[in-house]
Amino acid sequence: MAQLVKVQDYISRYQIDLARYPTQFVRLKKGQWERVKHQWETGEDFNKNWEHIDAEEEQQVEKTKFSFLKKFFPSKKAAEDIEEIVVSTEIIDEDAIPEEETTLFFEPNIVYNPQTLDELKRMFMDQFFHFQMKWASSTLREKSYVDPKYMRDTLLRTLLQTLPDNYLVFYYPILRVKKAPIELEIIIITPVECLCISVLEEEDQAVYIGSSERFWVKKISKYEKKTLNPLIRLNRMETLVKQLFEQEGIEMPIRKVLLSRNGYIDYPTSVYGCQIVDKRKYTEWIQQLKRTASPLKHMQIRAAQSLLKTVQTTSFNRDIWNVEKKEEN
Repeated sequence: MAQLVKVQDYISRYQIDLARYPTQFVRLKKGQWERVKHQWETGEDFNKNWEHIDAEEEQQVEKTKFSFLKKFFPSKKAAEDIEEIVVSTEIIDEDAIPEEETTLFFEPNIVYNPQTLDELKRMFMDQFFHFQMKWASSTLREKSYVDPKYMRDTLLRTLLQTLPDNYLVFYYPILRVKKAPIELEIIIITPVECLCISVLEEEDQAVYIGSSERFWVKKISKYEKKTLNPLIRLNRMETLVKQLFEQEGIEMPIRKVLLSRNGYIDYPTSVYGCQIVDKRKYTEWIQQLKRTASPLKHMQIRAAQSLLKTVQTTSFNRDIWNVEKKEEN
């Protein structure tokens, strides 16, 4: 599962310590998957030993419980059903990570007994997706209001659940450039490159006729209408990311992707430096991204940090959040 580093202008745990959380994410996910998989295989009662801990209760969790969970972190043999990832030692020494009393826990809440391992894996990944949103919208002291649309966002869920652990995802982050907020689209930082993705998804089966002009033609059945050339915003995103990388001395190739899962894109010639992925090529494209054996890289972490330095963040102190909730009740 790819790691959700930033969503919009939400406070993110990765902003606090980007060197720690990618590693902690992998350890936590693998440990809990092995635990629930073992219980399913041995026929243990899920509800007997499992307790779902909500993020709101994290400040009341004792340090001893975290120590208890650590023994369930994976051994050298990884589960076959959940991807294995090698974390580069050039980033961080796992043994040097101090325990956190108030780290966000994840314990799957198994509400029924899955009949197959695939069904169990799907349930686990769906619940872990909710956990990822908590990491991408809260810290120990702060929290952001999350738009419910992201919990229903099929593209976000697909990217996170399909791509490897060593991919860092920025989902429509808002950057502040010269005191002005600029909303980008999707940025995925892999160990070897940075993907700038612009999404072109409106009506199902729409056909987009591309050109170098300011407007493209969108055809739906027998009807035609003009739509703004999506390459304009994609080129703008690439330029901004490239400038941030250059400022920090980051050497990483940037590749542009124009994506449409439910439509077709016809462009008369090839677009330099841009990959066009429509409904015909989407499955092949996502499978190619999925295949990677490279560990997290130091340059990859630096690239993500350069973006996090510039992001805009809107959040609230947890005490204020809790007071507002009590007033609503």
